[in-house]
Amino acid sequence: MTPNLATAVGSVALRSPILTASGTSGYGDELAAYGDLSALGAVVVKSLAAFAWEGNAAPRVAAAGSHMLNSVGLAGPGVAAWRELHLPGLIARGVTVVGSIWGRTVEEFGEAAELFAGADVAALEVNVSCPNLDDRSRIFAHSAAATAAVVGAARGAGRPLWVKLSPNTPDLVDVAEAALGAGADALVLVNTVLGMAVDVERRQAVLGNTVGGVSGPGILPIALRAVFECRAAFTTTPIVGVGGIATGADAVAMLMAGANAVEVGTASFADPRAPWRIQSGVEEWMRAHGVRDLAEIVGVVHE
Repeated sequence: MTPNLATAVGSVALRSPILTASGTSGYGDELAAYGDLSALGAVVVKSLAAFAWEGNAAPRVAAAGSHMLNSVGLAGPGVAAWRELHLPGLIARGVTVVGSIWGRTVEEFGEAAELFAGADVAALEVNVSCPNLDDRSRIFAHSAAATAAVVGAARGAGRPLWVKLSPNTPDLVDVAEAALGAGADALVLVNTVLGMAVDVERRQAVLGNTVGGVSGPGILPIALRAVFECRAAFTTTPIVGVGGIATGADAVAMLMAGANAVEVGTASFADPRAPWRIQSGVEEWMRAHGVRDLAEIVGVVHE
């Protein structure tokens, strides 16, 4: 029996439920040396602004046990440069590409989205886990109103909008509802968990920006809870689960909690072949358990 791994996130058909996570696989085909990128569901590229951005002060990345702590600050070349320099290589490899945007204001999100108009991308992930300069740097994803405003501004891309939300708020379901009400086509759950590390010898914060995002296996239960709660609240909404996925079993758990697809992120830093390994793990699990079609297990925890 050859299991059917095909799935869909709304109108976006995917050959596999395994996607790369934004910020963990580069801007283009950097992981191509480790596997066939076209065999994955999609490559979600690093978040881009309408302009080039240098990011936060170094050091930007630190180990935290088996986890990673980062404060890269969304450094990048900007959408226009990315379309010229990086997108063609992905398209030439037959990859399903999901773009990603960020901004410091609603207007900047709109500008970045408009620069994606006409681009050969299947969808646009809207990273609302950014400081809102118009709201005292409060994170967009912590406000239902701000998130809705960003989604409205991003419609200029003319692509399905996947809104990536933060777990660092007790109002996650309310924020998700606002995003969907404003026209989001799918939810991506979740971004990193806020944290920090201290160098006890130097008596100072490890990261140049002091606080950063924690990722790795320990946030899987947080991501599973977020996916479960949003699937319970929005029974037909497409959901992409991300956070702490390191094995095929982790991915299966996320699908069972209600995700239609999953993104593999931090695991790729330790093992660049992780997306393909995890994809094979899902297929092996399905074969061992007599599951012919992925749809048989999506959301089964809710039954």
